[in-house]
Amino acid sequence: MRPLIGVTAYVERARWNDWDVDAALVPLTYVSAIEHAGGRPLIVPPSDEGVDETLDALDGIIFSGGADLDPGLYGARPHPETGSVRPDRDRSETALMEGALERGLPMLAICRGMQLLNVVKGGDLEQHLPDRTDASHTAVGEFTHHDIEIDAGSRLGGIVGDRRPVPSHHHQAPGRVGGGLRVVAKAPDETIEAVEDPAAAFCVGVLWHPEEGEDRALFEALVQEATIYAKERR
Repeated sequence: MRPLIGVTAYVERARWNDWDVDAALVPLTYVSAIEHAGGRPLIVPPSDEGVDETLDALDGIIFSGGADLDPGLYGARPHPETGSVRPDRDRSETALMEGALERGLPMLAICRGMQLLNVVKGGDLEQHLPDRTDASHTAVGEFTHHDIEIDAGSRLGGIVGDRRPVPSHHHQAPGRVGGGLRVVAKAPDETIEAVEDPAAAFCVGVLWHPEEGEDRALFEALVQEATIYAKERR
């Protein structure tokens, strides 16, 4: 049986046919990447209920990208360029992540998800990278591409190699690194691009968007670990 991989979603206003309503959304690229890697995707919308029940059903989880985190989560005031925050996602995904870490659930955290991982582990964020660097990590309505250097001896390096261009769309990044996390990739401007927890079976956070690229190695690695997790808990 294919492992069940949760992917966090967000609530947005959506229109189709005669409808104009709030909807739980996640880009189809996440769903496709999970399926192509051999997993079964389960979309997990923000909710204050059923966290344990949801995590008990999953074999792995992806924390997806999205809106900026509330700076109050890491004891900071909002930067003028910090976007509209989503308290429902912050609250729900913090609980999901804490539970997933406690269980040792295989985890891939992407962009906002990677930032949340750092914050949940006690770190903080640079709220607006253009204050420090001229390098472009974001553009309106599209992904930019830039190189990153990956620690070849890391778990991430063993999966994707030590250097590559990546699709990127973010204006924030980890500042102080959370406890137990190891920095395993940086951009040429020293922006932290990936972290991992060496003590976990699979806990990797990347600031770029692997679901938008052609290389599915990260998703395949997650599904492999989720398969092991599923067998061990039966």
